[in-house]
Amino acid sequence: MILEDIECLDLVALDDLECVLGRKRWEEGLFHAFNRLRDGGKRIVIAAKGAPRQLDVGLADLASRLSWGMTFHLQPLDDEERLAALKLRAKVRGMQLPDDVGRYILHRGPRELGALCESLEQLDKASLSAQRRLTIPFIKQALGW
Repeated sequence: MILEDIECLDLVALDDLECVLGRKRWEEGLFHAFNRLRDGGKRIVIAAKGAPRQLDVGLADLASRLSWGMTFHLQPLDDEERLAALKLRAKVRGMQLPDDVGRYILHRGPRELGALCESLEQLDKASLSAQRRLTIPFIKQALGW
């Protein structure tokens, strides 16, 4: 059975829901899992490319369940917000990321925030190993940009 024993978890997070919609077994499995989680007082977070009413859900009962709870529309971060997120991530790691260096990473690095954070992790390890601050020349050397 799809999603069997999922109710044992306190929190379930499902991403890219639209990838399984329209598949009868998945929709029925999701419907029953949703009910078991709710009955057990557990939490579920679901992400999809659209709001519940915009999704192509074949099972009406599942569509109803997806409309329960709160719905948030998330926007991609613009470059200034991405810079702020990158600087915050660096600060949490104990690194100082000057604005000019952060902008260099944003313009030369991957666009996806998760991949940017992976680059920052690489830089953290390299800067610790080399005992160097984050500078543009160091980033060019460490990441080969």
